[in-house]
Amino acid sequence: MAGLLLLSIFIGTIIIGLPVFFSMGIITIVGLNSLGMTNLMVIAQKMFSGIDNFTYLCIPLFVLSGEIMSRCGMLKSLEDFCSSLVGHIRGGLAQVNVLGSMLFAGISGSATADMTSLGKIEIEMMTEAGYNRVYATTVTAASAIIAPIIPPSNIMIIYAVCASNVSVTAMFLGGILPGILLGAVEMALCYLYAIKYKHPRDRKFSWKERLQVTWETLPALGLPVIILGGIVFGIFTATEASAVAVLYALIVAISKKSITWKSFYQCCVSTGKATANVLAIIGIASAMGYAITVLRIPQDLVQFFSQYLNSRITFLIFVNILLLLLGLFMDQAPALLVITPVILPLAIKFGIDPIHFGILVCFNLTIGLITPPVGMQLFVGANVGRVKLSELYRSIWPFVVVGMIVLLLITYIPGIVTLIPHALGY
Repeated sequence: MAGLLLLSIFIGTIIIGLPVFFSMGIITIVGLNSLGMTNLMVIAQKMFSGIDNFTYLCIPLFVLSGEIMSRCGMLKSLEDFCSSLVGHIRGGLAQVNVLGSMLFAGISGSATADMTSLGKIEIEMMTEAGYNRVYATTVTAASAIIAPIIPPSNIMIIYAVCASNVSVTAMFLGGILPGILLGAVEMALCYLYAIKYKHPRDRKFSWKERLQVTWETLPALGLPVIILGGIVFGIFTATEASAVAVLYALIVAISKKSITWKSFYQCCVSTGKATANVLAIIGIASAMGYAITVLRIPQDLVQFFSQYLNSRITFLIFVNILLLLLGLFMDQAPALLVITPVILPLAIKFGIDPIHFGILVCFNLTIGLITPPVGMQLFVGANVGRVKLSELYRSIWPFVVVGMIVLLLITYIPGIVTLIPHALGY
């Protein structure tokens, strides 16, 4: 009963437009007061202990490295590199858009960063080449959700901490194949659109031009290689990799003479704002988790699931539906913090690999970023692309559908996720 009441309050406050941080805070206070715990100092204590984790240092450092690389002119070189590879295909600029997001994912790990930085360049390029602006914005918004899947990824860091016994490195490795698969399926969809609407081709680069573009893009391509290579070969941990990423980004920016003290300060300010937002959510989610635990809601849910969900297949179906619905109303970080401690023990009970389950959860919530009626990435896309939100709502559905197809594949073919981590001993 307490769980239904808190859920009703939470959904109600979200629907009326209250920020998620305050919605979570309200149900935490209500839950503790229902137990007679009127000393709210425990909320502050739980918030502090929730963010007092060394692993979370990855988040600001990966964000900062992405900010520096974005400001030192690497985005245009990434676009040129992608154009040299796939630009000559029918509807090539849409292919460039998706491939560019896959490569930028290894730098930023953020869908919003992809949309607001690389997305601006991609949308204008496609519009100038004769593509419909709504379609260009749709492709950009859809491809941007690859960023939280291909490592580094902030949401995978959050899941790994919540799961306790799952390493950040294992999550990063598990996201590689699903991210590539999502990108490949989106590129196939763009090709079908290109044939149907006779989208233009870009010119075909000579091999000499491709080599030259590749040489110019190597500094940008080097960052994800260093991050993953260093982690895989045990040179440094994921947290240390984030510090190395910042150092590498600074070296590249200084060598290209594309960063000043002023621009570096702006990078730090942007990083601080993004980090504060994430850590505030993590903190209040920790307090809310404490309230939910003392109310024995997880135990009640376990009892309910054990009674009505008696197989791995039905459990995974239920989890996917639950997460898709949750993703309609909540951002990825708070949803992960709410759902992981409750559902993960059940997943393990059904024999589901924690790495597989983590990627499944992250992938599912990522699809929610482009799923109407909320779809936070659609709000960002409408603003960046200067198109009507209602038009994006209509045009995004084919990309939501192909995303769900990939979701089903990784749900029932665990090897797509676990192949690389297990091969490397995770």
